[in-house]
Amino acid sequence: MITNFFALDIGEKRIGVARGNNIARIASPVATIANDAAFRSVLAQLVKEYEVSVIVVGLPRSMQGEETAQSRYTRQFVADNLSAYTIVWQDETLTSVVAAQRAESTPHGLDAAAACIILEDYLTEHV
Repeated sequence: MITNFFALDIGEKRIGVARGNNIARIASPVATIANDAAFRSVLAQLVKEYEVSVIVVGLPRSMQGEETAQSRYTRQFVADNLSAYTIVWQDETLTSVVAAQRAESTPHGLDAAAACIILEDYLTEHV
């Protein structure tokens, strides 16, 4: 059975979105959306369009593996905005470095490239 995934790279201004599934195990950028009042409705439309079952959220950590202020922000954002979805967490340490190298090749930019890496890591480790 196919399971469709989204990955989110949550920032205070923008949220990168990528998609993939458990069969192909390939992540593709979907969009970078504004982290504003319209976020929930935009995400709901995308979830419906891509028939998403699970959302993988990148969790920032320090190089020592500890939670940071951004980790706490991300956890609170998920609690406040994504409780209607099945959420799994994925460590996103160093994804920004790799995403910066990829961002030029995707029309969706750095945030969606980071979401792709988060999803690729999750699919590799857990599917």
